[in-house]
Order: sequence, then structure tokens, then C-alpha cells
Amino acid sequence: MSVLVDTASRLLRSRWLVRAPIWLYRARLGGLLGGRLLMLEHVGRKSGARRHVVLEVVEHPQAHRYIVASGFGDRAQWFRNITANPRVRVYAGSRRPAPATARVLGQHEADRVLGDYIQRHPRTWERFSAVLEQTLGEPVTATDTALPMVELQLDR
Repeated sequence: MSVLVDTASRLLRSRWLVRAPIWLYRARLGGLLGGRLLMLEHVGRKSGARRHVVLEVVEHPQAHRYIVASGFGDRAQWFRNITANPRVRVYAGSRRPAPATARVLGQHEADRVLGDYIQRHPRTWERFSAVLEQTLGEPVTATDTALPMVELQLDR
């Protein structure tokens, strides 16, 4: 199992692989990737340039709210950028990009979201939790989770 975890962790660090879905979203073909992914456009905190990242939707409680996780913790560049400037754009499915505001969830909220995710997707969690632990560098549990969660609130 550790070989599989090491391989998956390495693939998540592969720039060309994780950036490949961006072209689908830019071509308005994001719907091909299903409803569990979205593309986030954010602004570089130092460069001011537009940046893009494709993330898994951990929870979609309302039509105008998405919750995503930062699998590389607070070291992830997109996470650091939205912390500096929470104004973002969200590309969900094949729809036009929507302006939104990003908000880092508090510990209690993040624990609830992760606990709900684990209940809804137990097999995915069983396979992927070890990869998250390796990318974060610490255990990921449903209480006191080290996995940062971000709410994306679309403008109305």
C-alpha cells in the first residue's frame, strides 16, 4: 500500500498532470470532469497574476456555496493566495466563471465537513487519506483535522 501512496503523492506533485484539467475548464468542458471538481481562479499574492487550480469539492451545501480542501495544507500556493486576497472566481461544470469570496473554515467547521465527507465517501477516504497524510506531513482525522478547508461563497 505504501508504494501506491508514494506514487499517488508524487503524481499530485506533478505540475503537468494536476494542471491538465485547467484546459478543459477554459474550454467550458469542465462538466466532463463531473460535479466533484471545480477550477478556482485566484490572484498571486506577490505577482498579482491570475492563477488557476483544480480542486475537489468536499461539500456543496447550497447552489452558491462550495467547500474545498487544501491537500498540501497552508503551504499550498493557492491557499496562501486566497488568504492574502479572498476575491476569486469559481468555474463549476461547464458554466461561466462566477465571482466569489473565499473563507478559511474554523477548526469546528472543518471537522464537521471532513466527518460528513468520510461518511458519504468511506471507500474514497480509505484509499485517499494516506495520500493526504503524506502530502500534509501529519495525520488527518475527523477531529482536530490538520486539513484546511475553504468555503467559496459565490456572489449573488
